Amino acid sequence: MPKLLPVAALLCLTLFAGACEAGPPINSAPRKTLSAFSSDAELTAWLAKWQPPRNRAQGNLALGGIAADSAVAQSAPPMMALPPAPSPTPGPASTQAMGSAKAVAAGKDEESVTNVQTAGVDEGGIVKVHGDHLVVLRRGRLFTVAVGQGDLRPVAVADAYGPGASPGGAWYDEMLISGDTIVVIGYSYQRGGTEVGVFDIDRAGRLAHRGTYHLRSNDYYSSRNYASRLIGSKLVFYTPLALNPYGDPFGSFPAVRRWHEGALPEEFKRIAPATRIYRTDEPLDPGAGVVLHSVTTCDLAQKEMSCSASAVLGPAGRVFYVSANSVYVWTSPNQYGYGGERSKSGVFRIPLDGSAPSALKVAGSPVDQFSFLESADGYLNVLVRSNGRGDAMWAAEKQAAGDMALLRVRLSRFSDGSATAPVSSYKLLPRPASGALQNRFVGNYLLYGSGNGWAAPREDDGRKIYAVRWDDSSAAQALALGHSVDRIEALGRHAVVVGTSGPDLYFSSLRLDREASPAYRYVREHAAQGETRSQGFFYKPENEDSGTVGLPIVGEGRAGRRQLREGSAAVLYLHNEGLRLEELGALQARAGQANDNCRASCVDWYGNARPLFLKSRVFALMGYEIVEGEVARGEINETRRISFAPDTRGLLR
Repeated sequence: MPKLLPVAALLCLTLFAGACEAGPPINSAPRKTLSAFSSDAELTAWLAKWQPPRNRAQGNLALGGIAADSAVAQSAPPMMALPPAPSPTPGPASTQAMGSAKAVAAGKDEESVTNVQTAGVDEGGIVKVHGDHLVVLRRGRLFTVAVGQGDLRPVAVADAYGPGASPGGAWYDEMLISGDTIVVIGYSYQRGGTEVGVFDIDRAGRLAHRGTYHLRSNDYYSSRNYASRLIGSKLVFYTPLALNPYGDPFGSFPAVRRWHEGALPEEFKRIAPATRIYRTDEPLDPGAGVVLHSVTTCDLAQKEMSCSASAVLGPAGRVFYVSANSVYVWTSPNQYGYGGERSKSGVFRIPLDGSAPSALKVAGSPVDQFSFLESADGYLNVLVRSNGRGDAMWAAEKQAAGDMALLRVRLSRFSDGSATAPVSSYKLLPRPASGALQNRFVGNYLLYGSGNGWAAPREDDGRKIYAVRWDDSSAAQALALGHSVDRIEALGRHAVVVGTSGPDLYFSSLRLDREASPAYRYVREHAAQGETRSQGFFYKPENEDSGTVGLPIVGEGRAGRRQLREGSAAVLYLHNEGLRLEELGALQARAGQANDNCRASCVDWYGNARPLFLKSRVFALMGYEIVEGEVARGEINETRRISFAPDTRGLLR
């Protein structure tokens, strides 16, 4: 990819021009919106432009390394092998939210145990709360555990897939709860697409399968992002669909069917007509991969789930982010295309109210969902780098390199996709050291730096965290840490950076006032993170200046990628008092892996350990164990534990 900005253009970035203008209200309509196709006939004619005569009979091609034919995509092998280790390298006043934010569910506030990015937007995860019960998704099964009135007791277990369905080649990854409805989002290579399992849960914690739905899609997996979100009773999820313009394109369009034994392909019903397929004037190269980036919304308030979808046409590279108002999909071209006219990067804004999307041409690519912030002053703020590839699969774990910039652009600049974000909207930023890029918006700051990612910790005392205010023209600050940047989280209006140097795990708190400054550093000797996903961390505030941090840990030196098959040794708890972090202690794992006769999701792609705070109680979820602790006189001590591991028949022991 070319450099992020021409050298001459960088001279105009000494002032952040857009920040000085009065911002419109956040819901201001774009000047124009994207064009949709008027009919299937128009869409067919548009796709025919890609079909030279010699290729018209070809209906089974892999586009830019993506299996575009739906039959090919459906027969892809399951992800049983671990990803390769990354190459060793040398030594929010916003909608950003802490894990303690109340998650809006079923029209009322429920206590959240999920470390969400955006307040009011719940994320699919492995553990949720329903009334007096914890609900846990683990290795292809749902479990409920009673925690009401001081209880801690396994209640029920159910397969996360439909009765009679073969779970072979399926991964059941994410769970959300709306009212008395549980939804499990998974991907089946055998059946070829996204599965949505719907379950009823009652006040006693009993589970009943209501139905399973299949949606056409390619694999949505990301090592950092979550496919599903929940806003009220509206289920929102993103799925990519590689398009085959050389065969029957409609065979891979968004569609849904209710699953039953013997379900047939012709039972799929399209949920995105041509009039909800949008495009810009940007040329697309079928040799480099063309994808329908689809956003599906389903109404969970109805007994029979109903869904609709919108999709935008773009190149294969992607990152998506969900604000309280819109879904943003950032597309970027495949760097290994077969020639032809290369498309530029683009960012699409798809409103959640069903109105038409809008778009902008942009430069570079964000690394993950945490690169985005739709701020309350009517701007979209995005950290981009010149050679980013999106966050599909393990792309976000690649080593950071290339030019860095903060894009800050008015929402009102979004239009029909013909406009380009002006050069004055980019603020050139310092490059971090080589490593896996981490970034986060906290309050009025963008924080970013590099760390080990899924690689093993190493001796490193030269790392820095960069802090830049997104709401003014001030320069970025470089703050020395003495350790890697492997996690950035909010501590109220301030922040904490977690990383390693050699055998030790570090927590560095940052004060985010008019300027950013290091506040305190806690060191846990001979330890490393047990979870790299954002939901592995939780901060429970007590007031504006104090609270409790929880994070799974393991022994020193363990590479991040080993979390997929190995559990955490403990969950560590720290108390924050005015950004001074003091250890409370850890709740230890005890049991090894139970013989559960696992039939599905036997690799923990989404992690297996979480700190849990429920009202005044503290728990640690570690595999099939839940350990309860009590904090007294500045220490946490175990009070009891349970195992909810099933036996080889799938029943609770």
